Amino acid sequence: MLTTDQKGAVAELAIAKAAADFGIGVWGSLTVERYDLIFDLRPRLVRVQCKWASRHGDVITVPCHRNRRNRNGLLRQHYSPEDIDAYAAYCPEVDRCYFLPIEEFANRIAILLRLRPTRNNQALRINWAEDYEFAARLGRPGAVAQLGERRAGSAKVTGSSPVGSITD
Repeated sequence: MLTTDQKGAVAELAIAKAAADFGIGVWGSLTVERYDLIFDLRPRLVRVQCKWASRHGDVITVPCHRNRRNRNGLLRQHYSPEDIDAYAAYCPEVDRCYFLPIEEFANRIAILLRLRPTRNNQALRINWAEDYEFAARLGRPGAVAQLGERRAGSAKVTGSSPVGSITD
């Protein structure tokens, strides 16, 4: 059985490897920061908090807090957009990594990602796990994910720099 620190280390390594497989530059924090890694999404640097996610049936649960002990017991601390830009979660039961922008999940205790439809056919407000996999959010493996701005201001993802320099 892994300790919580060991689970965090495994998740961080799995996430860094998955990002590197997508051609994303990855840096670790050398000081005590609220984020674990920095992803170079050219031209933007993204502060990423890595999390170990657990599967419970058809749902993957990603915690959005950290616990620290102090003299009064256990202290639960939440993350804000001032601390991080995104969560990255690794779920060992499905061996997948997920990229979860903080602006979509601010002020949450946990993020629930569904693997399969609900039994009551609920469709509203469902976070589908496949929509947040690295491939869906960061591009295909081997390409450098680049977040740019369209004229309307919405984010788009393009391939390598220069565009089209990777052959299949």
